[in-house]
This record gives sequence, C-alpha cells and structure tokens, in this order.
Amino acid sequence: MLRRRTRHDHAILVAHTDIPDNDFTALFHTLDEDPDSYLHKDAATFASAIGRSFYGQILPSKTVNLGWSSWATQWLSRVPCEFDDHVHVAYSADQAAQAAYARQADLDWHNFVAFRGRELAPQGRLVVLTLAVDDDGSVGFATLLDAIAAALDEQARDGLLRRDEMARMTIPAVGRSETDLRAPFAPSGRFEGLTIDHLDTFAAEDRFWARFQSDADAAAFGAQWAAFARAALFPPLVHALDGGARDPRAGAFVGQLEAGVAGRLSSAPEPMRMSLALVSLAKGP
Repeated sequence: MLRRRTRHDHAILVAHTDIPDNDFTALFHTLDEDPDSYLHKDAATFASAIGRSFYGQILPSKTVNLGWSSWATQWLSRVPCEFDDHVHVAYSADQAAQAAYARQADLDWHNFVAFRGRELAPQGRLVVLTLAVDDDGSVGFATLLDAIAAALDEQARDGLLRRDEMARMTIPAVGRSETDLRAPFAPSGRFEGLTIDHLDTFAAEDRFWARFQSDADAAAFGAQWAAFARAALFPPLVHALDGGARDPRAGAFVGQLEAGVAGRLSSAPEPMRMSLALVSLAKGP
C-alpha cells in the first residue's frame, strides 16, 4: 500500500524501536527469513532498529512520513510508586498510587505525542493502537489480572517469593480515555504541529473466548491467556525479583506463575473485557 504512493526507485527506511533491554535478534531473523517480510517484497526497502525509549526523540526532526505504534504506549516510562494490594494499579485501593500513575500516564502521552510531532515530516501521519478504558472507566482484563495477583500471592505463601519482592511487582500499563488522549491538543486542537485526524475507542474481541465457545476446551482457553500474559505481562514482574531476569529463581517463578494463571482461568472461563483506542494523527504542511 505504501509503495503504491511512492516512486519505485524511492528508497524506504523502516525504523523499529524498543527500549535498550529489548533483544532485537528475533526481529531481524524474522525480517531475514520470513518469506512475507517486507524485505523480500521490495528491494528498495531497508530495516533498522533503535534501542531508546520513544518517550524522547529517537529520529531526526521532520524525517518520518508514516509512523505506527501498536500495543506500546500503554506502558509507562517508569513505575511512579509502589502499592501492595494488587498487581495493577487500576484494581488497587491505594488512591495515592492511582493518582501517581495517572500523572505519569498523562506526562508520558504528552511526551510521546510531542516528540512524534517533531519527528514527522510535513503531511506525515502517525497511527497509534493502545489500551483504552470502557464506559465505566475500567481498564479491563480483570479476570486475568486477578489470576496473576492470586498466583503471586500463592508463590509468596509457598516461600518462592519474598513479600518485599511481591510488593515491587506491578504491571505499569494504563488505559486512557478519549479525554486523556485529547488532552495534549487542548484547547486549540493542535499540538507540535499535529492534529487528531481520527480517534475511536472500541471493545476488542477476545479471540480465545471465541475459540472456547467453539470447542469448549477450558484448558486451552486458560493456557492461551496464560501464554499471552507470560509474553506480554510477566517481564516487569520478573524484573522485580532481587536478581531480576538473572535471578536463579526466575525460570521457576515464570513457569509456576503461568501454570497458576492457566489453572485459575480454565476453572471458570469467561470472556475478557478489554477496550482499545485507535488514534490517527496528522502533521500539517
């Protein structure tokens, strides 16, 4: 689609970005080996990677024509504070922690949009898919997050986790309302040369639940959500161990946590509520 809008002799540079701790090996193997990779479809397209947080400027100003961010901006740039009654601040009763997370979420979104505004070339576009909140203000994923919290508590009772480690374990991801997403653009509707071209919040489909309704395999339902959690949500929990990812207990911790989450979700399957936001930003001429 992008190539149809450019001359065929016009080179395209794709820049992938993640935090410095990310292992880019799998990405470059996929780009090199997958026959559907864009590198195999267009000889004038090139790949690169940037190991810096996108809450700062990561590319030269006015050089990006098209940006895409998916399932990334919900992650905060830092953990603003600790709380010890849940694994996610949205389900904590600690109002001070909720306020601290809200302030950090506002600052991070402001910075993300500001630096993308500097990097985008005139008439450039940026599309962002991120977590939202539903009409009740809920971030969703309640049963999954409750299962993680319960499995962590079980590990602490069994002595695999120390209580001080468990108190540090949080998933620093947030959902944002439409008001939150529009905030940097108030009151003029324009920020760093950007305007909101389109903003839509919607209920996302639980594909694992749809499969469960077809095959009634509760064990598979629990295992699929637990595998998702292991890949997407467990890394910050592992980081909270005294030795981090190199802690000798890390492997057993992750394995037991995945099994505990799978067992709890498979024992009482129910659809996962989750809301997403799709935001399209446009840079003026």
